[in-house]
Amino acid sequence: MSSSPMTSTDESQIRELIENWADAVRRRELEEILKQHAPDLLLFDVPPPVQSKGIDAYRQSWDIFYRWFGHSGVFELSELNVTAADGIAFCTALIRCAGSDASGATEELAVRLTVCYRKRDGQWMVVHEHHSVPSVD
Repeated sequence: MSSSPMTSTDESQIRELIENWADAVRRRELEEILKQHAPDLLLFDVPPPVQSKGIDAYRQSWDIFYRWFGHSGVFELSELNVTAADGIAFCTALIRCAGSDASGATEELAVRLTVCYRKRDGQWMVVHEHHSVPSVD
């Protein structure tokens, strides 16, 4: 199989999908968040469980997130990088994410995001999503 370079169309499609996903998170539109995620996706997340398999587990992870996110949360992407070729796309970004801890105090996190897309039946679908935060010494 020959390797073809990423096309500007692939890159722009992936960038649009990621930006739409982030916007859906801010608007709390769960069906829009899930829209481009494969049924068999694998999620590595910050709060437990650290590994979730499948779209139903991914859907449940948002309940945990929105309890923390509250009504005045922040979810902003920066430093988005996209690489794509032969029906696979790999993205990295940083997320400025803020919500409330158990005491109600505002808590801000710098979250690292890695997303892997696979083109299935002509559609880009998330097959792996990874959120992480730097460890604190």
